[in-house]
Amino acid sequence: MVSNSSAEFLALISEDFSLQRGHALPFGATVERGGINFSIYARHATGVVLVFFLPGKDKEMAAFPLDNKINRTGDVWHVFVAGLNPGIEYAYKIDGPQAVPHLYDASLLLADPYAVAINGRATWANHDCSNSLFRKAIIVNNEYDWEFDQPINRPLADSVIYELHVRSFTQDQSSNVNHPGTFRGVIEKIPYLVGLGITAVELLPITEFDELDNPRTNPETGTTLRNLWGYHPLSFFAIKAGYSSGATPGCEINEFRDMVKALHAAGIEVILDVVYNHSGEGDHRGATYSFKGIDNSGYYMLSEDGSYMNFSGCGNTINCNHPYVRHFILDSLRYWITEMHVDGFRFDLASILGRDQQGRVLDSPPLLEQIAGDPVLASTKLIAEAWDAAGLYQVGSFPNWGRWAEWNGHFRDDVRRFVRGDSGMVGNLAKRISGSSDLYQFGRDPSHGINFITSHDGFTLHDLVSYNDKHNGGNGEGNCDGDNNNLSWNCGREGDTNDPDVIKLRERQVRNLAVLLLMSRGVPMILAGDEMGRTQLGNNNSYCQDNNISWLNWLGLEENKDLYRFFRLLIAFRKSYGLLCHDSFTVKEGVGLKIDWHGQQLGQPDWGHESHSLAAHMFGSDGNGADTNIYLIANANHAGLKFMLPYLKNKIWHRFVDTSLTGDLAIKDNENLVVLKDQYHYLVEGRSVIVLIGQ
Repeated sequence: MVSNSSAEFLALISEDFSLQRGHALPFGATVERGGINFSIYARHATGVVLVFFLPGKDKEMAAFPLDNKINRTGDVWHVFVAGLNPGIEYAYKIDGPQAVPHLYDASLLLADPYAVAINGRATWANHDCSNSLFRKAIIVNNEYDWEFDQPINRPLADSVIYELHVRSFTQDQSSNVNHPGTFRGVIEKIPYLVGLGITAVELLPITEFDELDNPRTNPETGTTLRNLWGYHPLSFFAIKAGYSSGATPGCEINEFRDMVKALHAAGIEVILDVVYNHSGEGDHRGATYSFKGIDNSGYYMLSEDGSYMNFSGCGNTINCNHPYVRHFILDSLRYWITEMHVDGFRFDLASILGRDQQGRVLDSPPLLEQIAGDPVLASTKLIAEAWDAAGLYQVGSFPNWGRWAEWNGHFRDDVRRFVRGDSGMVGNLAKRISGSSDLYQFGRDPSHGINFITSHDGFTLHDLVSYNDKHNGGNGEGNCDGDNNNLSWNCGREGDTNDPDVIKLRERQVRNLAVLLLMSRGVPMILAGDEMGRTQLGNNNSYCQDNNISWLNWLGLEENKDLYRFFRLLIAFRKSYGLLCHDSFTVKEGVGLKIDWHGQQLGQPDWGHESHSLAAHMFGSDGNGADTNIYLIANANHAGLKFMLPYLKNKIWHRFVDTSLTGDLAIKDNENLVVLKDQYHYLVEGRSVIVLIGQ
């Protein structure tokens, strides 16, 4: 009598089931005519066993040791299993030396690094204690109807990026979606993104990770903390199962594709935050899911004593410029482009990708050059977080080959300092408004700088003007985590207040920061929720807060409707004045953007250390017969100042923005710009930013 399990297994194979030699490439499990080919790199292994499971079951149904001669080509072990159909789950058991630097254990199940689906938690934070969790790969049918989906290929210079976390974006019940915290939840919010004017979403990591790997509890509430953000990847290919609204193994793949296709149909590109600098296996105390047990010394940077180098601050560092690992990372990137249709990548701690196998900084890192020159990635947006956790800071000097853009940390810091009222910042503000030409002028363009004031790392925009200090006690680390150098100012009160003067000043400061972000050359990036006044209650490192500290409260749209309108009209203005996005520092044949700098008197900018104000006349032609005249005045003084205005021939000045005003007066749409009664002077109130348009 055949058991139910055996019958299920027999249903997944055909009569011609057999093991054949197979082939070394491509890596991973490849469904071919007549069966499936399996291939895995394991240089130092002395034995490899391929183990099969029924879907969702822990009992091994079959195990096949690979022959060291027949099933091996160089450092690659491979086998073709004829008569095997998709639907099966599999893992490897690998034997080999156990002395430093190796960690082979023939009893452990190991996930295939190339698996596009692994057995993660199908339901977010489900306490599945299975020993096989994250260690088994799922072979899925890769068929999908992309219909007419094609890459948007919008120039990076024309982009407005919106950084969001898939779960936090819609998990709160105020989001009013049918599938909160999932890719489908994002789909339901596409009309909102379109209405705001976003051209690209940048998603925090969506590859598989263990949200329950945080051992801490909140000392204030006693609740268990989680790994919310996902910066501990257990795969570079497999999508987080808990971000799917379904429970069928592997269904997250097509749900992610549905989201990409729907975003593309709405004109919105998809940029993935990818973490190739470390893995979720941690240091010597961490679990072995895959890399450690397959080739510990190949996948990771190790010291001579076998300990893990830690340039990531997360326990280990991927050996990015190991020849095989370079190939592995490139295959991952190509997969996301060709099979998942994403439009670009933001590389977490990208400076690590420029270190050699001993951790030394390379002048011409082969991995970064290969990514920049790869033909499949030729139209892909490449954005580097141009620093690492070991103090390497490469903003403006990141190896780029004309391709790599960077998160512009200088923009964030200089604009924060100016708006806060720091001395000596006027010159730096001019550089940031002009596209950070000091960083990107030589051989690069304004779009190589991704301008941002806030991101997932740090305060939200609301908190930036509401807190002098971080308030991370709930993270369970004694308030020692998170950056201490926030360059913030609470406007006179720490945290929540009922003081109307403080509230009014905070709202003005938020508007000031928003204007400087969206009126500067370079590519603006907005943190999700800043446009509706989202707060994290002073927590500047909410990686572990899977609750209303991190979740967007969509009621903020009504409570802060003027702020939402302010952001929406700023974005629309930026799009309508294409010269702000002109992607060159030079003016050729009369086409391009020029900036003249002024102070209170025309032609007399005050670059002095105690100066706190600056005026910029942005003008030029876009080559299509349209001439632009924009006058931006930023006054970070306490007191108001009167500024002279440039003379316009055949045009007059109209007010677009005055952040000292409130409600609908603070910003006007293009059809209702206010004609200035005085065309020669403008009184700019203290701590205000003005934008005038010549029409």
